[in-house]
Amino acid sequence: MSKYVKIFFPLFLALAIAVGIFTGARIQKNVSDSNYRGSSFYQPDKLSVITRIIEQDYVDSINKSELIEAVIPSLLDQLDPHSTYIKASEMKSVSEDMRGNFSGIGVQFVMQNDSVMVVDVISGGPSQQVGILAGDRIVTVNGEAVSGIGLKSDSIVSLLRGRQGTRVNVGVHRPGFKEQIGFEITRGEIPIYSIDVAYKMNETTGLIKVNRFAESTYSEFHEALVGLSQQDVSKLIIDLRGNSGGYLQAVFSMVDEFLPENRLIVYTRGNSRARYEYRSTGNGIWQQGELIVLIDEFSASASEIFAGAIQDNDRGLIVGRRSFGKGLVQEQIPFIDGSALRLTVARFYTPSGRSIQKPYDEGNEAYRMDLHNRIMNDEFTERDSIHFKDTIKYYTSEGRVVYGGGGIMPDVFVPADTSGLNEFYSAAVSQNILYQFCFDYADKNRKILNKFKTPGQLQAYLVEQGLFESFLQHLQERNIMPNRHQLNDSKKLLSTQMYALVARNIMGDAGFYPIFFEIDKTVQKAIELLEREWTTNDIARVENVYPK
Repeated sequence: MSKYVKIFFPLFLALAIAVGIFTGARIQKNVSDSNYRGSSFYQPDKLSVITRIIEQDYVDSINKSELIEAVIPSLLDQLDPHSTYIKASEMKSVSEDMRGNFSGIGVQFVMQNDSVMVVDVISGGPSQQVGILAGDRIVTVNGEAVSGIGLKSDSIVSLLRGRQGTRVNVGVHRPGFKEQIGFEITRGEIPIYSIDVAYKMNETTGLIKVNRFAESTYSEFHEALVGLSQQDVSKLIIDLRGNSGGYLQAVFSMVDEFLPENRLIVYTRGNSRARYEYRSTGNGIWQQGELIVLIDEFSASASEIFAGAIQDNDRGLIVGRRSFGKGLVQEQIPFIDGSALRLTVARFYTPSGRSIQKPYDEGNEAYRMDLHNRIMNDEFTERDSIHFKDTIKYYTSEGRVVYGGGGIMPDVFVPADTSGLNEFYSAAVSQNILYQFCFDYADKNRKILNKFKTPGQLQAYLVEQGLFESFLQHLQERNIMPNRHQLNDSKKLLSTQMYALVARNIMGDAGFYPIFFEIDKTVQKAIELLEREWTTNDIARVENVYPK
C-alpha cells in the first residue's frame, strides 16, 4: 500500500460511516432519523468530492472495501474507548456470546500434551447423548487426525462447531480401551451458561456467581434465586467479579428482583438523547433478604449498573475493589454486508446521579493504561491509595454520601490477596505444573472420584490420601524444593487450589468454587459481614473509602 493511499484512509472511512449510518437508520427502526441531523449525508461535501476524485483519477487501482475495513478502527479510536466496528466475519461469535448459545457437540476440552482432552460433557448435549465421557481423548475429526500435529484450540473449535443438525464423526481414545472408539454426533444448540455456580454456603447464606450478562442470564439467575429460596436461604452473596457486562435487559430484570416498586435502577442521557429511566416493577422475589454484591476492577458495564443500583438504593452492601468504570451506551448500526458499527450515544448514571464512565479525556491509550496505573499506585492493595478525580458528593436514598469519578466504589474495601505468593509458589504453578498434576490425578482416579457427591466429601478424601504431600514429592523430582518459611506461607493457598482443581475436573465449576472460596478473602469478608448485626449505613460509615 503506497503512502498516498494511506493519506486518504480517513476520507474513505468517513464516507463509509456516513453511508453505514444512513443504511443502518433505514434497516434498524429503533435508530431514529433525528439522531443524524443535517444534510451532509445527502449533498456532496468535501469528503465525498475528494473520494470521487481519488476513485476516478488516483494513479493506482485501489480496493476501496479493503481500505475502509482497515481504517475504520483508526477513526473510531478518535472518539471514545468503546465505539467499535465489528467485521462481518466476527458478528457471528459476538451474537453467540450475547444470545448465550452456539451450535456444536457440547464438550469442554483442553489441549494436553498436544492431545484434545475432554474435561467436561455438557448435560443433555449431543456428546452426552452418544456416550462421550470426561477423560476421553479426541484423536480424529471426520477422519483427520487432530492430536499430535500441533493444532491450536481455535482450530479444534472450528472443526467441532457447525450448523445445527449437521453431523461430525469423532474418533476417541478412551483409557482402558485398546481400540479407538468412533462416534457420529449430530450438532445441536449448546448453551453458554452465565451462572458459574449457585449453592448454599452455610445454614443461612447462598452465593450466586454470574460471569456474563446474556439473553439467557436472567432466566438462569431467577432459577438459581428460586432454588436458594427453597433451601431457606435468607442471606445472599452475588459475585460479579470479573464480569465485564453484556446484555442490558438481563441486568434490569435481575436488579428488579431486589427492589420495591418504582425505584430508579439507572438512567441514560446523551448529547442527542433525552434522559431515559429504568425503574423497578416491585415484582421481585428477594425484596427482604440481606444482600452483598462482590465487585473488582474487572467488573464493568452491566455489573456496575447492578452494583450502583443496589448501593444507591441502600438495598445492600458492595464489597471488594473499585470497578472498571465502563458506562457508555452503544447503539448497533448494521451494514448490508453483515458488519456493524457500535456507536456511543449516551452515558449511564446511577440513581444518585453518578456517571459510571471513568474519564477518557487524556486519550484512549491512557484510558487503556488505567488498570496498570491503578496497580502501580497500589490501589488494589491499599485503601488509602485510591484517588478520585471527581470529589462531588452524591447521596443514596437514605442520604449516605457516595462519590463519582468513574466505576463503583465498594462500601467495604478488600485488598487483592498477595499472601502465600513467593518464589516457591510461582515455581509450583509455572508451566502448568500444578494444573497438569491435578488433571493427571483426576484422570487416573476418575472412577473412584466420581463416587463423591459433594465437593466437601471429595476434598476430605484428597486430604486423607495425602495428595498435597504427593504433589510436594512431584515438585522435588523437578528440583523445586521450598524452605520451611516458603512452605508455611504457601501451603494453604497451594493445597486448596489443588483440591479445587481436582474437583473441577470431576464436578466442573460446582466442585471448584465451594473449595476455592475457602481461601477467597473477599467471599470470606462477605460472610463475616452477613453474620454481623448491621445496617447498610452502619457498616458503610465505618468502612467506606473517602476521597483525598
